[in-house]
Amino acid sequence: MGILRTLTAAAIGAALVNWIAQEKRERGSLSGVTRWLDADDEPEAVGVSGFKLESREVQAGGTIDARFEFNGFDCSGDNKSPALDWTGAPEGTQSFALTLYDPDAPTGSGWWHWVVIDIPGHVSGLNADAGAADGSLLAPGARQLRNDYGQAGYGGVCPPRGDRPHRYVFTLYALKVPKLEIPDDATPALAGFMIHSNLLGQASFTARYGRPKQ
Repeated sequence: MGILRTLTAAAIGAALVNWIAQEKRERGSLSGVTRWLDADDEPEAVGVSGFKLESREVQAGGTIDARFEFNGFDCSGDNKSPALDWTGAPEGTQSFALTLYDPDAPTGSGWWHWVVIDIPGHVSGLNADAGAADGSLLAPGARQLRNDYGQAGYGGVCPPRGDRPHRYVFTLYALKVPKLEIPDDATPALAGFMIHSNLLGQASFTARYGRPKQ
């Protein structure tokens, strides 16, 4: 089993190296990778005009409401995900993936709060609380991977008390495949690799949330 895991990790690593090399050849830079991590971007599309992600409940550039806070880890919110809508998906989109990421979490690698994959290509939004662990409010076929709390589904915002308000980046990815061939317990990193291997375009917005020091 240890040998198998080593070989699998090596295969993924080799594929990642090849993909980065291809990105450099085709684009002359790694702008796609940079945009995956850049938390200061305003709502935008990568390579697709008019592709837009927005929320009726979280304003781009604004402050996230306390009801979207995690319940646990010294946080006491409702742990409910906000409603999201999108328009202008690129031609050829067969599915979407959605992530919510905090690049300011004091972990050295940020914090993945929500990863949804295999959202059917005809879908144009997610209802409020679609991130519930049972997935009952998601479109048929969509899957939620484990977040960095170790749970499947939405894990609410929960920055340390007294920190400067953290940035929370909502990103929607339009993909050229109907589903990602990864297991339900895949890490956000593996999901990210597969997302970028099948990416047609992306749109994102950033909002902030902080908690006062006691």
